[in-house]
Amino acid sequence: MTHHPGLLRTAPLQGETTSSLICRIASRYGLEAKVLRSCWHWRNYQPAHDGGGVRADAEVLLNAAGRQLLAGLCGVRGDVLARALPSWAGEDAKLPAAENQVPAAAWRIGGAVAGPVAFGCRLCAARRTGTAVRVVQYAPLWSRVCVRHGRWLLDADADQPYEYLNVRHVPEVAAAQRRWAGVARWAVRTGAEPEQVFALAHAVVARWWEQALHWERETIWPRRLHQVAGGNAGSDLEWWRIVGRDAVVFPEVVAVADALLDPGMGELIWVDSGAGQPRALPADGMFCRRLGERVGRAWLGPLAATDHGGPLIAWMGSVIRRRRTAGRAPAPGYTDDPWWVRREHQPVTIAGQLRVLGKEKRAPGSGRMWRASVPAEQRMLIARAIESAEERLHQLRGVQTGPTADVTQQLLGNLHHSAVLIENAWKRTAVAAANAGVPLEKVAQWADMPTETLRSMLADRQEEDG
Repeated sequence: MTHHPGLLRTAPLQGETTSSLICRIASRYGLEAKVLRSCWHWRNYQPAHDGGGVRADAEVLLNAAGRQLLAGLCGVRGDVLARALPSWAGEDAKLPAAENQVPAAAWRIGGAVAGPVAFGCRLCAARRTGTAVRVVQYAPLWSRVCVRHGRWLLDADADQPYEYLNVRHVPEVAAAQRRWAGVARWAVRTGAEPEQVFALAHAVVARWWEQALHWERETIWPRRLHQVAGGNAGSDLEWWRIVGRDAVVFPEVVAVADALLDPGMGELIWVDSGAGQPRALPADGMFCRRLGERVGRAWLGPLAATDHGGPLIAWMGSVIRRRRTAGRAPAPGYTDDPWWVRREHQPVTIAGQLRVLGKEKRAPGSGRMWRASVPAEQRMLIARAIESAEERLHQLRGVQTGPTADVTQQLLGNLHHSAVLIENAWKRTAVAAANAGVPLEKVAQWADMPTETLRSMLADRQEEDG
């Protein structure tokens, strides 16, 4: 193609990906995107999903000549593009040196360039540009609601067909986005990074989301989920629980972030811990009870307080330790930083969950695969028992000092409780395997026990579970 300055001006949208802008320019000129992309020399291939489909969150990095070419094609000055496009100044080793005058480009995944990538609202884009085309933008989770059109804008990195969820009939989602602005300002005043506060609150609530399958008193989230699914999630409930999670739990995430920043809530943790006379956090502690009330679930307190090994208990422990060490600031990244989310506590992304679900459905004999054959509730109960046992055992580190009676009491108490939890997980795993069709003889062999003993134990267990 012969390169000429753009005759039709195509202005970038704030936070838009460079790849999205190129696609919109091509559409403006009535071209396919791949035709316009041939103006650049590409150093690698366009990212794709495992199934072969092109990734919507694919991003483009350009060298100096490539940026100059793009500015000419869209008829916009480079400094305007630099302010609008987060990846504009991105560097890449695959691109030629600045003195090279060949327009060159390299593909990257948007999330690795400038943060989370989401679909933009087509209706808002049409108001700005006059054309209802797809737009892809960098957008954190707390800015995903298009209040004007009642849409929750979905992640662009997931291999699924929707760009948004309709939240027009779930007004608390938009209200939470408006509320977040005040929570973020409060975080800054307290010396915390809003992004870290949100990440911790999201980790806490996402863990509740996984546990909520067996919460008989939970009615808010099921109602919201069916609404964002178009009225009824139906037989695709598991799929909708993945895709709809972040929109459905968003109001609770903001409420939890607000609570975690509240000094009064921190004081309740200190009192629950025994203050000057340290003790184990109680199941009926004031902090978790008040937290449950702040998210509209007065019954949630004991469930949150006994979720050992989760991000909330880890945060509470950090707050207590900082209080006992006179509030000395932790080193960056150190575990006593209350806003640091451990890797094991970070929620699995929607894209990651969909990949697992897709592989299970495509794999031969998928009915025998663990996630496909064991109900989510049973998987969660097994995981919780294991995590609780891990937390109990972790508490025994360094305990073998002091009076013999005290040490023995703590060791035996925690070891006994851990053994009960492990046995619970062991039995549930055996029942799940048997129900999934794994030969009982194999299960007995792996459990290192006689088959008849295992059969009797499973019968008793199944009778207990009803």
